[in-house]
Amino acid sequence: MTTTLRPQRPDAPPHAPSTPFAQRLTGRRGAALVLVLALLLVGLASSLLGSAQAPPRGDAYAATAESAVVAEQLEGFTGSDTAPVVLVATKGADAHLTESDTTALADLATRLGAQGARPQVSDDGLAATVTVPVATSEDSATQVETIEHLRTEIAERAPADLTIDVTGGPAFGADIASSFDGANFTLLAVTIGVVAILLLLTYRSPVLWLVPLAVVGTADQLAGTVTAAVGEWSGLPFDAGIVSVLVFGAGANYALLLISRYREELHEHEDHRVALATAWGATVPAILASNATVVLALGTLLLASVPGTRGLGLASTVGLVIALLAVLLVLPTALALVGRRVFWPFVPRPGGRLGHEGMWARVARRVVARPAAHLGGGLAVLAVLASGLLGASVGLSQADSFRTASESADGLVTVGEHFPAGAAAPFAVTTREGSTAATVAALESVDGVTAVIPSGTDGSDLARITVIGEPAPGTPASLDLARDLRAAAHAVSGADALVGGGSAELLDARTAAESDLRTVVPLILLVSLAVLVVLLRAVVGPLVLLALNAVSALAAIGLGAWLDEHLLGHPALDVQVPLVAFLFLVALGIDYTIFLMHRARSEAAAHGTREGVARAVARTGAVITSAGVVLAAVFAALGVLPLVVLGQLGLIVGLGVLLDTLLVRTVVVPATTALLGDRFWWPGRVASRR
Repeated sequence: MTTTLRPQRPDAPPHAPSTPFAQRLTGRRGAALVLVLALLLVGLASSLLGSAQAPPRGDAYAATAESAVVAEQLEGFTGSDTAPVVLVATKGADAHLTESDTTALADLATRLGAQGARPQVSDDGLAATVTVPVATSEDSATQVETIEHLRTEIAERAPADLTIDVTGGPAFGADIASSFDGANFTLLAVTIGVVAILLLLTYRSPVLWLVPLAVVGTADQLAGTVTAAVGEWSGLPFDAGIVSVLVFGAGANYALLLISRYREELHEHEDHRVALATAWGATVPAILASNATVVLALGTLLLASVPGTRGLGLASTVGLVIALLAVLLVLPTALALVGRRVFWPFVPRPGGRLGHEGMWARVARRVVARPAAHLGGGLAVLAVLASGLLGASVGLSQADSFRTASESADGLVTVGEHFPAGAAAPFAVTTREGSTAATVAALESVDGVTAVIPSGTDGSDLARITVIGEPAPGTPASLDLARDLRAAAHAVSGADALVGGGSAELLDARTAAESDLRTVVPLILLVSLAVLVVLLRAVVGPLVLLALNAVSALAAIGLGAWLDEHLLGHPALDVQVPLVAFLFLVALGIDYTIFLMHRARSEAAAHGTREGVARAVARTGAVITSAGVVLAAVFAALGVLPLVVLGQLGLIVGLGVLLDTLLVRTVVVPATTALLGDRFWWPGRVASRR
């Protein structure tokens, strides 16, 4: 393959000679060989790793947390292989329960394994609860089956005029697990549909969109297989839906960048393989830098304390590397084999118009003509959006965790309406057997406690105490009660008392999330800064770009928190959302900055910084906007999943990507670059204006 010197047109892309590797990759033999090897690799991975199963969803707190220690200690008590669920009985139309109703409920509980069960009737006489032990299992499928069998038994045996909901810890876990039945398939179908439609609109070709979609879709399937094996090997749980969204979104973004430059080069070269090799060489640095930013940023999650957060970091890095290899190695071979005709009906030909002097060129020239005004306006918008963080609450209760209705959540609400709301999820306290009386007295002195019940010993100097509080589980009041109970228990001399249970676990989850936020966020910023410094060979510019990106991330979280509360009606963000959303927003936002500024540096070398950034916005406007819309839509697809936390993450990241694409990359960054001029590249420099 040979490259001929082309005449330099005013609207031509910066000269980027192809490399020998790119020429071999896109050559006739090389393209066919790489495509065959890729298909063989996918088949081999499926056969060898197809049976791997990633660990189920884990706890949102570290194994060293106080509630985790309590859970481990309770395994030594009699009946540790069972856990209580709560049956909540009511009648319709605010009807009072009769003695025969409570007798029927007691008989039902006895048949279900609760020997000598005595229902507790609410003071208003409108509801009754009874506790039934169920077998516990680490296998979520087995736990779901156990709860489903219990509910079937209740439906068959309960009096027709009683409504009985099953709630409590095991029921919540089963409802979460069962709510994902078919959800991942729905997510995949929605993601593929969204990407297909947006690629079709972007390329305006009935054929071209199939090529990147097939490549990225295959990469997603391979990533799903490999990450499951990695999760099984490491023992770290992760959310497969988020990993799939990342692979699809990032892969589509890389493909858009490569194909956009390929289309430009087709206007310069007769041989489509030469054009493809040139486009590959011109876009690889930006794509590699983009991928490295996200991969290294996600790698910082391995330092988090929560196993699920570490698992997400590990699985996501593996998935993104697979997406990178697919786009850089497999997509060019597929494009080389199908040729120029894949762009039909708008086939680019040498000498044709590149179409750069359109909307994005006009926007860019207005921005660089009055950079101070546009920068001030852009920062003002970001500040207003970030104000949504003021007063935003963090920490969802169990009842608010489901996007759709669930029996366990409904039962918890019913308990809260008629009983001390904490009865559905009591605290579990462990203490030395000889200090039981002192610990009980200390716990009874805490405001908000309605009952303290000694609940047996493990036979080796450890006693268990059950504490019921007034607040509903997971509410701010319940977390305050957990803190107060721990303070009282820890103050008992020689008791070694520890407090666990549902609300204590949520407190530990919030503490872990806050600790991870303080640890990981600075590392994310340092990683992003390092990649920008290496790519742009500058210091001033990367510092400014990183600051703008961080402000944009805060604005997106503020806007998302406000919309989630006032439009979607959720009382708070989940404890994991701020950290994961900030990571994605910074890393993915840097992507679009990299795409823009890599082109801006090339243009500035020939035209000066101000003109260079204007030309870069004009030439990358369409592709970056398309990439941003695709990624935002893919993250929005997380809203089809049943957990509120995933919908919140999809909302915030989707809004943030659009904010970066349409405001930060289009107005704020070009205005800042134009104001700084050549100082932007310090201590490096670009060539003088040609």
